[in-house]
Amino acid sequence: CPRHWVISAEFQPLPSPAMEGPTPEPAYVDVDKGLTLACFVFLCLFLIVMIIRCAKVIMDPYSAIPTSTWEEQHLDD
Repeated sequence: CPRHWVISAEFQPLPSPAMEGPTPEPAYVDVDKGLTLACFVFLCLFLIVMIIRCAKVIMDPYSAIPTSTWEEQHLDD
């Protein structure tokens, strides 16, 4: 009789090997952990990109400003 593994948010203890014969472990994928890990990796990459971008602006702030704003504005007195 085949066994069906259902992914759910509730904890379901696995049957102990003493009760049954030696069966191979099922390929169980925890969706919540995978999604959490993917979001964490994305946030870390985003943080690294923002740190590098901010460091570039701090090192050379005039490169982030368009050259058209460098011209002096002539005010009529």
